[in-house]
Amino acid sequence: MTTFSVLIVDDEPGMRLGAERILKDFRIPLPDFGEEIAFSTRMAATGGEALALLEAETPDLLLLDYKLPDVQGLEILSSGARVKNNVLTVMITAYASLEVAINATKNGAFDFLAKPFTPEELTNTMRKAAEHLFLERKAQKLEAEKRQVRFQFVSVLAHELKSPLAAIENYLRIMAGRVSGDALSAYDGMIDRSLVRIDGMRKLIVDLLDLTHIESGQKTRTLEAVSLRPLAEEALERIRGEAEMRNVALALDCDAALSFSCDRGELEILISNLLTNAVKYNRDGGEVMMALAADGGGLRCECRDTGIGMTAEEAAGLFKEFYRVKNAKTKDILGSGLGLSIVKKIVDLYGGTIAVESVPGEGTTIRAVLKAAREN
Repeated sequence: MTTFSVLIVDDEPGMRLGAERILKDFRIPLPDFGEEIAFSTRMAATGGEALALLEAETPDLLLLDYKLPDVQGLEILSSGARVKNNVLTVMITAYASLEVAINATKNGAFDFLAKPFTPEELTNTMRKAAEHLFLERKAQKLEAEKRQVRFQFVSVLAHELKSPLAAIENYLRIMAGRVSGDALSAYDGMIDRSLVRIDGMRKLIVDLLDLTHIESGQKTRTLEAVSLRPLAEEALERIRGEAEMRNVALALDCDAALSFSCDRGELEILISNLLTNAVKYNRDGGEVMMALAADGGGLRCECRDTGIGMTAEEAAGLFKEFYRVKNAKTKDILGSGLGLSIVKKIVDLYGGTIAVESVPGEGTTIRAVLKAAREN
């Protein structure tokens, strides 16, 4: 429940107490947000009391009488940026003229309420004001969260690019200074390590493009019945070179007749990222099994490896962006930390589910279940 504090400023005791009684038990349901708004109240009979209370604690909403015995309500409204910017004000007036409404609005009032008002008029006005304030603060919170996410994204991206660039620069400076002599063969290892770093940056760029295409919703999706065995075999061939360097065996379990209604490019990314991850985090001489099968009207995609595995705590963050398991066994494994977050987003596009089972030292199984895609 969200509780908004209300300062009621009126020189008539009956008006103050009446408004307080009405608001005490008044609730505003917000089913779209799973929220409800309630009110807490304080009261002031003069402008001086109101200014003192405003100084002590800024309320969320201000019910402010236009004419008070010591100062005008407009003077309080225009007394400082704190009232104007942080408090939503409803003016109460017995002089409900167009001029009063214009002056109140110019000075920052959200609305005004003419005396004498009924309980229904008060609750309707407060409903409008409270809903406006709730949505405004919700938007501010979302904007702040978006700025924080953007900052974290840029920070992580800068770090991911800075490290390989620094390594390549160091190798180039060593070669430029002929530190290891004039024989080109003396620099073969540095060239190979630089190429590995460049491949890592290229993979990061490809992953970022995949991520932005999926998240933007602007990527054109071509939905069709796709034969999955040839698609999976192509993905296995792309990863075979890396697997053979570490003597990792690749296997595929997929019926030749299996097809699935999907966007071919999305399934290629999903299967390729699962296989890449399984080979990268495997042990030398290990195995990777990719299994595809019908699951009701959908598709079950399971990738199992015999790799280093992970703890339950490590697995909990597996599908977050830029997340990589960090321990003694993974410290030398390069990666963008985006591959499995992209897999998760693709699974979400198909209204599916994804889960991970892993045992440290024994291996990991990632299981995704997708529903058949349909044209929007």
